[in-house]
Parts: sequence; C-alpha cells; structure tokens
Amino acid sequence: MTDPATFELEARGVRIAGEAGGDGPPIVLLHGLTATRRYVVMGSRFLERAGYRLISYDARGHGQSSPAPDPSAYEYADMVADLEAVLEHAGVERAVLAGSSMGAATAIAFCLAQPERVATLVQITPAYGGHPHDSPEDLEYWTALSDGLERGGVEGLLEAYRPLVGGPFADRLLAFTRQRLERHADLGAVADALRVVPGSRAFDGLEALERVEAPTLIVASRDEADPGHPLAVARAFAERLPDAELIVEEEGQSPIAWRGAKLSRAIARFLDAQP
Repeated sequence: MTDPATFELEARGVRIAGEAGGDGPPIVLLHGLTATRRYVVMGSRFLERAGYRLISYDARGHGQSSPAPDPSAYEYADMVADLEAVLEHAGVERAVLAGSSMGAATAIAFCLAQPERVATLVQITPAYGGHPHDSPEDLEYWTALSDGLERGGVEGLLEAYRPLVGGPFADRLLAFTRQRLERHADLGAVADALRVVPGSRAFDGLEALERVEAPTLIVASRDEADPGHPLAVARAFAERLPDAELIVEEEGQSPIAWRGAKLSRAIARFLDAQP
C-alpha cells in the first residue's frame, strides 16, 4: 500500500487541499468544525487496507485549504459545492460519504440534493438537529469561541472553551481540541467559520431525513464524554432515517469517534454488509 497522494483544486475562489489513497469503492471523509481532514478516522489506514479508496480534504478555511473569499462564505451551501468539486476532481460519480459533525450535516445536505451520487452515508457524532444553532444562547457560545480564537489564538479558544467542558474525559477533550487547532494554517479563517457554520442551515427539519434513501451508519457518543454532540440528536437521526443503524460506545468508554481504528472497522463492517 502506497502513501496517500496529496491534491489541490480550486472551488469558487477557494483552494481545497486534500489527499487520496487506496483502490476500490471510494469513501469521502468530511471533518468537523475546527478540525482538519486527519480528524475523521484519526489517521487510520484500515479502510485503505480493507480495499477502499479513501479521499479526504480540508474544508474551506481549515487545515491547509485557503480561507473563503468572503468571511460569510462558510454556509452549508458553500461546503456542499466544495464537496461536489472534490468528487469531480477525483472523477467519482458515486461515493460513500463519511462525515463528522459539520461534515455529517454537509453529507446529508449533499445527499438530499444529489441522492444518485451517494451510495452509503456514515454520520459520525451528528450535531445538527434539523435547524440552525441560532438561538441567543447558542450564538453567545459560538461567538465566545470565535472571539477567543481571534484574540488569543489556540490558547484564547481553549480559555473560552474550558469552562464548558466537564466530566471524566474533560482533559482528553481539551488536549484533543488543542491538537487539532494547531494544524490550521489560518486561525482567522477558522474563527470566521465558527461565527457562520452553527447558524447555517443544512436542511429543514428532521423530517427531511425521511427522504434519504442511502443506508446510513450513525456513530454516536455519550453526553458525559462529548456534550457538544448530543446522543439525543443521533437517536433522532436513527428514528427518522429509513435505513439506519446506530452504534455508541459502552458506558464509561471513550467515544468510538475518537478511536480511528475502531471507527474504521465499524465503517468497514457496515459497508461489507450492504448489497
């Protein structure tokens, strides 16, 4: 197995950076807000060894991709268009879409718009509950994180984030957040995304999920470990999606989404079971 090859492409004024490796049915990885392409399967190459072509990329303003040309251009519609550009660049007509958090909502939005291009969905710790996070309380939370990042860099965001994190996995979650923030080329662009993405509309209402025909694996996490991705949202997805399987870690364990090899094996198992 050769090392993944990096690529770059232009999408509506944004330079998208990514990588691809392996041969076989394509799986496109979509990361979450403030993360990079590494933080979906955490660097695991199990899926490539299992016979899949793995395509991952940094969302606009994240990682090594360039900022949006306008600070407001971090809507889900923008990210759906970027995903389409990545598929076109890779020559992929139909793929498995495996998205985490922001990436999960992007994958659903793309599937609703172009269902014929999605073979299977993997929803990893979904957080979008059918409507934007635009209540005054939500906006205050996201603005505090964005302002902290803009004023004080990684330490500034962690200072704003630390009081909101508790439970037995708090230290690990903070260390994980620091690690992924340090991988960005432009923290100002990430701050812009923090202001826009939570208030953006991926799809209208959970009832929209009933139109999704693609088989879907939902990888949830328990609230005590990962309060930003409520287990209730994942369960609501499982109830609405016509063909869905929900998995979650055992009580007291760290989330499956944090363990790349275990997550990759769960994805491979689900895909191997499909017709």
